[in-house]
Amino acid sequence: MTTVEKAKLWLSDTFDADTRATVQNWIDTNSPELEDSFYRELEFGTGGMRGIMGVGTNRLNKYTLGQATQGLANYLHQQFPGEETEGSAKSKTSQIKVAIAYDVRNNSKEFGKMCADVLTANGIKVLLFKEHRPTPELSFTVRDKKCNAGIVLTASHNPPEYNGYKVYWNDGAQIVPPNDDAIIKEVYATKFEDIKFNGNDDLIEWIGDDQDDVYIDRCIAESLYQKDKIGYENLNIVFTSIHGTTYTTIPKALEKAGFKKIDLVKEQMIPSGNFPTVESPNPEEPKALQMAVDLANITNGDIVIGCDPDGDRLGIAVRNLEGEIQLLNGNQTNMILTDYILNQWKNAGRITGKEFIGSTIVTSDVFFDLAQQYGVDCKAGLTGFKWIGKMIHDAEGVEKFICGGEESFGFMTGDFVRDKDSCGSILLACEIAAWCKANGRTMYQYMIDIYKKVGVYQEALVNVVRKGRTGAEEIAQMMVDFRNNPPKSLAGSLVKEVKDFQEQTCFNAISGEKKVMNDIPKSNVLIYYTEDGTKICIRPSGTEPKIKFYFSVKGSISSEADYKDEVARLEKKFDIVKADLKL
Repeated sequence: MTTVEKAKLWLSDTFDADTRATVQNWIDTNSPELEDSFYRELEFGTGGMRGIMGVGTNRLNKYTLGQATQGLANYLHQQFPGEETEGSAKSKTSQIKVAIAYDVRNNSKEFGKMCADVLTANGIKVLLFKEHRPTPELSFTVRDKKCNAGIVLTASHNPPEYNGYKVYWNDGAQIVPPNDDAIIKEVYATKFEDIKFNGNDDLIEWIGDDQDDVYIDRCIAESLYQKDKIGYENLNIVFTSIHGTTYTTIPKALEKAGFKKIDLVKEQMIPSGNFPTVESPNPEEPKALQMAVDLANITNGDIVIGCDPDGDRLGIAVRNLEGEIQLLNGNQTNMILTDYILNQWKNAGRITGKEFIGSTIVTSDVFFDLAQQYGVDCKAGLTGFKWIGKMIHDAEGVEKFICGGEESFGFMTGDFVRDKDSCGSILLACEIAAWCKANGRTMYQYMIDIYKKVGVYQEALVNVVRKGRTGAEEIAQMMVDFRNNPPKSLAGSLVKEVKDFQEQTCFNAISGEKKVMNDIPKSNVLIYYTEDGTKICIRPSGTEPKIKFYFSVKGSISSEADYKDEVARLEKKFDIVKADLKL
């Protein structure tokens, strides 16, 4: 079917008058919007369904979200046929429960209510948050309220024109095989005219502040280790929600945990889907935390913390060896949190050899080193916390999950939330910062102490953006070229191994041997390893029009004084690798 033919289907009475008028205008004027809006259907990627809001099959709107929700409703009825409707014990209609949360983005609240209407029109009970709430609280609520599934409306840190839709299963984790594929089939089998939009408000239970307290109390109980709260009262914290959802939880959690000195970036504590004070609401970018850094320089802050709009990622900046506030990358933050937790578990005699930490194939290999040091396993899955959630589910009753993280500023401690969780992670980070300060040190020095033990890992991320249909084709061709013609060497070191997760093969470039890898699901990801420990991972983004290059190089230091020079040496190496890859 051509793009125009797809678009003409949206001229029927199934769609509202404004939608029909927009589509007709695009057809009449041969608008370029028509091609980009209809050339494909939005797909579930590593972060669910995410896209630009607007009219069309390649856009987030009432109909594409309604189709996804109707498909989910159909699948839930198939999977839970024995459950009964509230108040009608013998009814054949399932009394299934689904929790729904939404972030601060434009249209998120309206989309949340619309999804609730589709579910209740299908006889499904909905627990709907009254206002914006963080994604990890939704994950927690699915488990806490014993829901069959959960939905969150968010586009994470994407630009303001985006929104998104993520589905969680009854274990509180994002959907993974076989449920994800089965749900997608139901979604694509659903015609737009089959969507039930006329909801039943009697099947909606509104939730809010009370659930916040339950969630926060659990974060405090699971994330903090110092019962005597060493240094809590003297730590100077600066926090910003960057206009996102965590204005509802983080300040309350910090105060409830016992931290006394908390300065908020007031301008950014106002929720807004337009994110008016930043170019991008992404805590991975130093500019997003600049207002918080400026405030910390006034208040003599020890730690600066910011979250993305849906409150699952956290950015942390601390004072470096020169006393300046410096943003840690995701691997560095997660390494500090992981080492601290493992040390606490070791000191408490909790490590028995049946514990594990979780990571991803694009995350730093430092976590394998830490796991070995402390006598636990490190499991690595595909990009996205859904796979760490699956690790926890698969290992229940056999191995104990301790913590896990990925390089894109996500971390979770314990399994009470089955997704990256900024609240628990922030509480833990502040405890570490307070303990360091009470002992005359900083988190930055703690980080260097770890590097002295395991080696200095320096990472970088290069994003190559290619928008639209032609951009998607360019990205696909780049992956073909890197797959068929891997480099012989990088920065003067021979490429010794190539892992192709789409073909599920591991090729030893030295011996010529090729082995099958089937312990991780297929994914369009390539990893090159060189003889000197350099690691390059290449993958198209599942949620944005870009291809990502993850660089990791390794060095060593014997003292804190060596660190700065070693980092400079490793960063020069990045430039050579980029040139070798023609980036």
